[in-house]
Amino acid sequence: MNNNLFKNAIVLTGGISTGKSTVCNLLKLHGFLIIDADNIAHKLLDENALEIERLFGKQYVENGKVLRKELGKIIFSNEDNKLKLEALLHPLIKEEIIKEAQICEEQNKPYFIDIPLFFEKMHYPIDKSIVVYTPKDLQLQRLQKRDNISEEEALLKISNQMDIEKKKELSTYIIDNSYDLKHLQNEVEMIIKGIV
Repeated sequence: MNNNLFKNAIVLTGGISTGKSTVCNLLKLHGFLIIDADNIAHKLLDENALEIERLFGKQYVENGKVLRKELGKIIFSNEDNKLKLEALLHPLIKEEIIKEAQICEEQNKPYFIDIPLFFEKMHYPIDKSIVVYTPKDLQLQRLQKRDNISEEEALLKISNQMDIEKKKELSTYIIDNSYDLKHLQNEVEMIIKGIV
């Protein structure tokens, strides 16, 4: 794939519940364009509801919409199901990201692509990355609270991604989200100064 396609792109990644959405919102306030792989995935899930029904069963689709929470239960706990879903969605997500990136590139200034599994899948030739970092114990607490789930369920979701410490090592920049919102705003502003 052509590297020039993502000339101005910076990947935003991290772990589940480390604060990527909050960082995206802060970057938007600073006028940056954001491509959100999760939003794309949600849209594509519903567009491919019939295929989801065929692959996993009728009980995961209701009124043409995929029941994401229910589907998540069999995806996070079963590697085969996870691979089946990824084989369907990842090529479609990539296609959509490329389309949106072409529009962003026309501005010829930095923009961000939020890709949760950037390091796990390595599908994109993008040199710069930012990891939104939270230590694992805090990540676990936040995820349990956010999704109202048990520690066991939260650990299962976290274990489906590369360890956050490893992502931290691989990234170009780190945004530390271990404290409060004020601290996070300062971290984002420091990053912006570094890239603009």
